[in-house]
Amino acid sequence: MIDYRERITIEPGKRSGKPCVRGLRITVYDVLNMLADDMSVEEIIDDFPELDRRDILACLAFAADREHKLVHCP
Repeated sequence: MIDYRERITIEPGKRSGKPCVRGLRITVYDVLNMLADDMSVEEIIDDFPELDRRDILACLAFAADREHKLVHCP
């Protein structure tokens, strides 16, 4: 699995502290929502050329890790 910590950033003054891709104003939620809306990785990159495939995979890895932590926390 990709190490999302190299690509997902959280800055208090940017997008209300939501997790973003590489300090950009594109949130993990934005990317996940586009994927849920059935956009392909290529379509997302066409719309947001500052992103690459690794960024999108990092968003998925971040979401998977967050879900894992929610399920496995006491």
